Amino acid sequence: MGIVYLNQSDPGFPVGLRKYLADQTPERVAVLGNLDILKEKKAAFFCSSKCPGDLIIKTYDLAKKWRNEGITVIGGFHSPMEQECLSILLRGRQPVIVCPARSIETMRLKAEYRTPLAESRLLFLSAFPEKDKRMTAETALIRNRFVAAIADDVFVAHAAEGEKIEAFCHELAARGKPFTTLDNDANINLVALGARAATL
Repeated sequence: MGIVYLNQSDPGFPVGLRKYLADQTPERVAVLGNLDILKEKKAAFFCSSKCPGDLIIKTYDLAKKWRNEGITVIGGFHSPMEQECLSILLRGRQPVIVCPARSIETMRLKAEYRTPLAESRLLFLSAFPEKDKRMTAETALIRNRFVAAIADDVFVAHAAEGEKIEAFCHELAARGKPFTTLDNDANINLVALGARAATL
């Protein structure tokens, strides 16, 4: 299984990218894995690097619910909380879409990726050219916009005040992209932006 490329003119190019990103839509998307996963309804998952303990437990429970209900989850899976939830999701049978904030041409596949990739339930997507081999703050933001554009629903477990995910949530609200969060005092900043409470 090798990397293939989707250009804007290709039928399989994610529709949400042009709708949400407009003139920031990437010309080409690199793909590794089962392209049919893009046809599924997708829930985006974001979480700050810092997350309160009670929210960690609730987020684990939600990840298990997604896994058990067969929900397709898409994300960058970079923060510690996101990585932990990815491990939970990969132990299920449902599809997962991973979007690194870098190119995937030279990406080293972790051992936990190999089985789900071989079983056609894992998909890697990247909007970055081969030269972008490392994640930066800029590529992380571009990646987050990319993930939100492709997703049908957006879930933010927690966005610590003053951190990049909170700034990104302001952007989601400004662009009119609805998102949900956990009902918790630590997420009052997200509720103020219009976030709805997720159902556990």
